[in-house]
Amino acid sequence: MNPLGWLNGPAFTAFGQQVIWSDMIGNSIGLAALAFGWRRSIWTWPAQFLSGLILVSAYAYAHLSGGVGKQLLVIGVALWGWRQWQRGRQQAQDGSIAVRFATWRERGLLLAGTAVGTVAVGSLFALVPQLSWNPWPDAYIFVGTLAAMVAQARGLVEFWFAWLLVDIVGVPLAFSSGLAFSGLVYVVYLGLVLWGMRDWWLRSRTNPQPVLEGAAA
Repeated sequence: MNPLGWLNGPAFTAFGQQVIWSDMIGNSIGLAALAFGWRRSIWTWPAQFLSGLILVSAYAYAHLSGGVGKQLLVIGVALWGWRQWQRGRQQAQDGSIAVRFATWRERGLLLAGTAVGTVAVGSLFALVPQLSWNPWPDAYIFVGTLAAMVAQARGLVEFWFAWLLVDIVGVPLAFSSGLAFSGLVYVVYLGLVLWGMRDWWLRSRTNPQPVLEGAAA
C-alpha cells in the first residue's frame, strides 16, 4: 500500500463511525497546535503547517473541496504567521507573544472580510457542486479558519472568538461528512478555545500592547 493509501485507510471504528489515519493524525497535531497557541509558543505555526499537510488528504478523501482549500490556506498562513511571530520575537519582555484586543477598525475589517469571503466562496461552491456537497457550511469554515489564523498571527484576542464560531459549525459538519475524529477534536477544541480565550484576555489587560511584539521559542 502506498503512503497516501495508508493515510486514508481505516484506523479503527468507534460508535459506528470509521476513523481514518489522516483524519486522526492531522487533527491530533492540529490540537497540539492550538495548545501551543494558548501557550503563545511559536511552535504553534510549524504544528499547524504539518497538520494542514496531512488534513489535505483527509478532506480530499471525504470529497470536501472547501476543506482541502481551507487546509491549503492553513499551510500558507502558517508560514506567514511563523514569520510574523519570529520578527517580533525579541520585543516581548517575557519572550512570549504579546497579545491585545483588536481596534474597532481591525474588527470591522475582519468581520467584513469574513462576510464577503463567505458569500464569495459559498456562491462558488453552490455554482460548482463538485467542489462541495455542503457549500455554505463548508465556505463558512473555510473563511472563518482563515480569519482566525490571521487574527492569531497578529496576536489578537479575537482569534479565540473566531475559532469558537468556526467550532459551532465544524462539529456537526465533520460528523455528517464521515470525519468522526475531526468532530471529536472540534469538541476538544472548544475547551481549549475557552481556556485560551481567558488566558489571552487576562494577559491583554495586564500587559496591553499596540502591535504584535513576539513569540516564545
